[in-house]
Amino acid sequence: MTPDKIAALPYRPCAGVCLLNPDGLIWAGERLDFPGAWQMPQGGIDPGESPEAAAWRELTEETGLPAASVELIDRLDAPLPYDLPPELVGRMWKGRYRGQMQDWFLMRYDGPDEAVDLDYHEREFSRWAWMPATDILNAIVPFKRDIYRAVLTRFGLL
Repeated sequence: MTPDKIAALPYRPCAGVCLLNPDGLIWAGERLDFPGAWQMPQGGIDPGESPEAAAWRELTEETGLPAASVELIDRLDAPLPYDLPPELVGRMWKGRYRGQMQDWFLMRYDGPDEAVDLDYHEREFSRWAWMPATDILNAIVPFKRDIYRAVLTRFGLL
């Protein structure tokens, strides 16, 4: 795909969750389809769905944690975009998007770790961990590093 064709593509609407535990560590999962790549819960916003509703849905689908056990603390004022590397544009999301426009939410979970259930929905992660913000930046795929840095900075975690 040419650079001009990529630039003409829209961004995929997406919601992300930065989930904290009582120690200030952040939930991250290692992707099944990209071993070694970790990320916070995130996913597409369905047609007619609000970003906040998508964030709650994605959190539950990816962690198995019910909304009743999690507290919404904050959200970013505006969504943040990231672009896929050119070699991934044609392979991800059937080539329909150049990247994602992400709405981010900061949430807190004070319950037991045993409540996390990676098999609650369609499994996306091989394992999960609570991580300091700097470790997440080192574990994320490089093309998402800048957006994660911006999210963590704006939430005051870096």
